[in-house]
Amino acid sequence: MKIGIDIDGVILNFEGELRVQAELYDVINLKRNSIVDKKETFFQEKYNWSEQEINDFIAKQFLKVSRECEFMPGAIEVINMLKNEGNELVIISSRGGHIKEMKDVAEQRLKQKGLKFDKYFFVAKDKAKICIEENIDIMIDDYYKTCRSLSENNIKTLYFRAYPNYELEENEYLKEVHNWGEIYRYIHEIGGNNAR
Repeated sequence: MKIGIDIDGVILNFEGELRVQAELYDVINLKRNSIVDKKETFFQEKYNWSEQEINDFIAKQFLKVSRECEFMPGAIEVINMLKNEGNELVIISSRGGHIKEMKDVAEQRLKQKGLKFDKYFFVAKDKAKICIEENIDIMIDDYYKTCRSLSENNIKTLYFRAYPNYELEENEYLKEVHNWGEIYRYIHEIGGNNAR
């Protein structure tokens, strides 16, 4: 099976840590409550921040959080099992779009943990197009808009909803999961390589 995997919010807990830092930035640095949408994943849309405030937050936090955030629980173990079972694993991430060095940080961190992938797509703006061109059997992503787009393009999608954000209605192309154990179970249920 050919499996597409996002990095932030799926392999690395970048999104979770960034949420903490965004709250602190809003309260401590900006000294206000700028929340306009509690369920929104991206801080650019969650808060009513100016362009300058957004850029300041990105400059102060993106690389720092990228280097320091933990791996999602179970990610290393399950990715290694999927790889050892003969699945082809492809990174499809928008990482590197704001700060190019974040791509290098991710590659280095994945390599340090011994995680092996067959291909990497960074600064991926249209993940559905990449999935179609690469014949991805299933894609794992945490952003609701991306998951909706993938499923609308008939790409089997696991919506990794580890944090409170928008619910999506499940269908034959979209399944919600909350952890890497559920991901492993689902892939085996649909016939992942060497299912036990």
